[in-house]
Amino acid sequence: MITKTGSAKWKGGFKDGSGEVSTESGALSAQPYGVRARFEGQPGTNPEELIGAAHAACFSMALSKVLADDGITGVSIQTTSAIGLDQESDGFAIKTAHLTTAISGSGDESAIRAAAEKAKLGCPVSKLLKADITMDVSVG
Repeated sequence: MITKTGSAKWKGGFKDGSGEVSTESGALSAQPYGVRARFEGQPGTNPEELIGAAHAACFSMALSKVLADDGITGVSIQTTSAIGLDQESDGFAIKTAHLTTAISGSGDESAIRAAAEKAKLGCPVSKLLKADITMDVSVG
């Protein structure tokens, strides 16, 4: 089993507090996050954005494997994952993840689309999310 870690520090209350998020690799190091970044569009990151980045990266890697396994070469993939945070009566919940991916490669368009669907379901981050994961694909 491979284990990777992320960490967070938080000081203060919910609305007036602030935090820092870091990753084991150092790709993120003491990056600020907080309520203002999450809900008010202020500078800093937030959990949904980080999940979106992880989901887009994981999906793209999974898709590149599926395409390679299917003999599709010359692959280029650009993906975003929009994570939806909904307010509920008892707080908030992440209920949706929408992948938007643009793929080019030397294969048949229907084969590339099928590979994208397979990667959407097989990506480890997709498996982790208990969300309705949707996707738009463009091939060109």
